[in-house]
Amino acid sequence: MDLHLAGRGYLVTGASSGVGLATARALLAEGASVAACARDPERLRERLADAAPEERMFLASADVRDAEQMRAFTDGAARAFGRLDGVVANAGRSLMAALDETGDDQLREEFDLKLFGVLNTVRPALEWLELSTGASIVVVNAILARQPESRLAATSAARAALLNLTRTMATDYGPRGVRVNSVALGLVDTGQWRRRYEDSGTELSYEDWCADLAADRGIPLGRLGTAEEVAHPVVSLLSPRASYVTGATVDVGGGIARYV
Repeated sequence: MDLHLAGRGYLVTGASSGVGLATARALLAEGASVAACARDPERLRERLADAAPEERMFLASADVRDAEQMRAFTDGAARAFGRLDGVVANAGRSLMAALDETGDDQLREEFDLKLFGVLNTVRPALEWLELSTGASIVVVNAILARQPESRLAATSAARAALLNLTRTMATDYGPRGVRVNSVALGLVDTGQWRRRYEDSGTELSYEDWCADLAADRGIPLGRLGTAEEVAHPVVSLLSPRASYVTGATVDVGGGIARYV
């Protein structure tokens, strides 16, 4: 199926690894132009070097918590492509700590990253998105937003706030021709889990450790997801073929969600 993404321009944050990288590569494979940012520009360039011709990529170092950096990145991307048709607000991380173990500064940092990381990305892009005939924003969130975990107290709270904010953006931006949707992740095999595996001191192989993790978390499919399995619904929501979908949240968690 042709997703009608070729020739369009998209902005992806946190694109040097995981879901951001997989999404950037998927968009490039569809013939789109991609502006990708990360805090490590060398790794970003290395990971995307073979993905597409240079003229279809705009790669830069930018921290989503810094509004001025994101404004400069967005302006540079819009000048390079002459347009912006969509945004994937993906940059993020998790803080593994119970509420009693979480300091006030850590709590503020989580909300700063989750909320302002998205706002700093979306705000400068809006003036360009309003010129597009198929404008779409996809916010990469987590199932934690609706199903909090006590061991991820601050992250769960910040994710919930982000889900609420995303729904408000869908309501406010819809009349301006901009769709806004969320993709909520479960456990996805990215660098974060590999680092936790290495820090665990286990004698299990990574595959067996992941299988035990999936069983412990009650994932019906019995495994962690892959970044590519997340990128597909993200790219699908960006497509003009999803032109009547806004304010929605698509769960990509192997069935881990317990809510209805």
